[in-house]
Amino acid sequence: MAATVRETYERDGYVVARQVLPADLIAEASAHIDWLQKRHPELRAEQLGHRLMTHDAFWVRLISDSRLLDVAEAFIGPDIALFASHYISKPPFDGQPVLWHQDGSYWPLKPMQVVTLWLAVDDSTPENGCMRVIPRTHGLEIKPHQARQDQPNVLSSSIDDSLVDESKAVDVILEAGDVSIHHPNIIHGSKANRSPKRRAGLTIRYIPTSTRIVTDQPWPSCFLLRGKAVPGVNDYRPWPAFDAATSVPFTGCDAWNQRLAAARA
Repeated sequence: MAATVRETYERDGYVVARQVLPADLIAEASAHIDWLQKRHPELRAEQLGHRLMTHDAFWVRLISDSRLLDVAEAFIGPDIALFASHYISKPPFDGQPVLWHQDGSYWPLKPMQVVTLWLAVDDSTPENGCMRVIPRTHGLEIKPHQARQDQPNVLSSSIDDSLVDESKAVDVILEAGDVSIHHPNIIHGSKANRSPKRRAGLTIRYIPTSTRIVTDQPWPSCFLLRGKAVPGVNDYRPWPAFDAATSVPFTGCDAWNQRLAAARA
């Protein structure tokens, strides 16, 4: 990745990489969202989170794509694990907002060395509730967040509004297949989707293998994706084989199973 991209990230707290994944894979991701919604009618489309992905071969195939890992490596180095991944799919006319927040306030990570790639599954625009950031706020420490029930919202919480200067907000406009990269401390959010077009994206939280997931229970989405593990830091889950009962079919799923079987032999 060009040095200027890393420099922009370090200066502003976010940066955009264009057309990281091709249209055919993005179409499969879109079909994956539809499949997940049918399997989990109890969940809103904005809440298709990492606890659903433990045995989902397509999800792991997607977040382990070498093109995404190449982007992540430029920010966190060659030894890469997954912390979490979450589809936020805002339906037409009724998509909930994400109130202003800092991601790091929610995460049990030590140290807070993590980078988020936000993969656009649909075009993401101001009309359908694209992400908005307050540039250069990544230099702030993580601030307390408060419960918010005064309006429906994805996180049910937000940072104190007094810390946010909305006049400095920037719309992160993406085409399907683009990726935005952002820092865990940057203040960001998104408005409701009142348009007739869905706005779906996949958040992917990559960590270096030196970052510990601090939890008493096995973490459902802890996968070693590239490089080497640091002994004693995290317990990584095996990559799931494709099974039609637990994953949407995808291009190359048979070859995926063959590679996993060979690696385990």
